[in-house]
Amino acid sequence: MGYNTKLADRIREALMHLPNVEEKEMFRGICFMVDGKMCVCVSGDEMMCRIGAAASEAALENNYVRQMIMRGKPMNDYVYVIEEGFHNQKDFDNWIKLALEFNPKAKSSKKGK
Repeated sequence: MGYNTKLADRIREALMHLPNVEEKEMFRGICFMVDGKMCVCVSGDEMMCRIGAAASEAALENNYVRQMIMRGKPMNDYVYVIEEGFHNQKDFDNWIKLALEFNPKAKSSKKGK
C-alpha cells in the first residue's frame, strides 16, 4: 500500500519555509523530520502528527483522530488523523501548527549505529 502523495506534497509545501526539514520513508509512508525530530508523517491516507500528550488527549475527543499504537503500547505524543480531519485548509494548518509547536519540546530520535 502506498501513501497519499498529494497529502505529502501539502505537508512539504507547509514546511518549505523551515531550514532543517528532512524526509524519511517509514510507517508505510513518509515522515517529515524537523530539526532531527519526527514531526508529521503520511501513512496511507492518514496524517500522523507528533503534537505532545496534552494536545493528543484533547484531539482524541474528535471522531477523526486515533491514538498511535506501536507494539501494543500507546504513543502518547502521536495521533493519526483521517482525511475528514484535515480536508479543509484551516484544519490542515492547525495540525501542522500543533506539530511545529511541540517539535522544540520533543525528544530527538535515536540515531542508529
